[in-house]
Amino acid sequence: MNILYQCNLVNVFTKMDGDDDWVVIEAPPKLLSTRIETNVENRYAKTLIVSKVENDKDKAQEVTFSIVTPDQAFISGFTLEIDGKKYVSKVQEKEEAKKTYDMEVSKGRGTAHVATSTRDSNRFTVSINIEPRSKAAFYLKYEELLARKDNKYEIILNMNPGQFVEDFQVEVNIKEARPIKFVKVPCLRSGNEAIQDNSNLDPEANVQMTSETDATVKFKPSVEKQKSLMKYLQGKTNGLSGQFVVQYDVIRDPQGGEVLIDESGYFVHFFAPELPPLNKQVIFVLDVSGSMHGRKIEQLKQAMDKILNELKPEDSFSIIEFNATVSVWDIALVEVTYQKSCESCYYSVDSQKPEEVNKTAPLSFKATPEMIDNAHRVITKLEASGGTDIHGSLEVGLEIINRTEADDTLQPIVIFLTDGEPTAGITNTTAILSKVCNEHKIFS
Repeated sequence: MNILYQCNLVNVFTKMDGDDDWVVIEAPPKLLSTRIETNVENRYAKTLIVSKVENDKDKAQEVTFSIVTPDQAFISGFTLEIDGKKYVSKVQEKEEAKKTYDMEVSKGRGTAHVATSTRDSNRFTVSINIEPRSKAAFYLKYEELLARKDNKYEIILNMNPGQFVEDFQVEVNIKEARPIKFVKVPCLRSGNEAIQDNSNLDPEANVQMTSETDATVKFKPSVEKQKSLMKYLQGKTNGLSGQFVVQYDVIRDPQGGEVLIDESGYFVHFFAPELPPLNKQVIFVLDVSGSMHGRKIEQLKQAMDKILNELKPEDSFSIIEFNATVSVWDIALVEVTYQKSCESCYYSVDSQKPEEVNKTAPLSFKATPEMIDNAHRVITKLEASGGTDIHGSLEVGLEIINRTEADDTLQPIVIFLTDGEPTAGITNTTAILSKVCNEHKIFS
């Protein structure tokens, strides 16, 4: 479940003549509190977000309240409170809501219609002007059935209040019919899940098991804690901006499933057989073109270091790097032993067309501890330069898979990491997709 909470409250700055310092000329309405409460019952989550603001100025100020909900979630309620008076919205289907709005307008009644575009259908946004010396509060409810992935259920709350908030609380209550196997809160994320966990981002949330089927998680960071977390999240906005994550799983029924029935007679059947994971043949195809220079290549290296550590000794893997030239590493030797050049590419004097090293690329290597150590050494040697031959790199990777002896115990997987468009070889992405899919059996 992935929810972005954002209350846009920003300072307006200017520079005085002859002064290099920025001066605040308009402070935003003060965010008094942010409360996020998620109640999970039998893997069905209901969330309430409450945000309260105050305009302590002598003129009206605008505040925007914005939520991005998960694909499978739906909004079940929204209430706006201004100076103690609540305005409760009615949640309807899109077409029905528009009809209701038009009917109320035709009767001369004051009304409002909040809608979303198809392109941005998961974002709920409402802006209001807060009168001088007034307060306002936003209440939003949404619901979602959680999905089990990687042997766990995961609730992800993306928070971005726009200010450091003195009263900032997140609470997740879990109530299950089956005994809870575990509940944990990993380090806060910046949004890039491939990056290694940073112990400095430990939210230090309070996790309590109130019974074998119930648990409560509370996160109440002080302003100092919020600033400390932001230091390591490397955020560019004011206030805490990151992902708060709760992970849990239940002890599964050994008979193969469970059926839960609610008060209205609806039921859900949970069925997740415990099967051993397949052994994998993983082909890593890594973009090292010039556009990957700087932070992108460092992120790629961090991601690869983490992924390599996830491989099992029964798995096998290959590492291919590409720019205008496709290079395959011999993991045992920690050197490139195969290169394939883009025939239509132009090479300058400083970047000459490489000579062929071997006629065939090395096959995949078993993910033994020694080979994993060598692979980490390979990753440190990656440097960004040149063009981007996407088609050529995919062809080499699929060729390695096709040359591998048939083995029903190995599931071939291509992990393709790139940042942009092809600039070498075949540069039409539709043509690349068509050619690769027509020549190989691809499942994605």
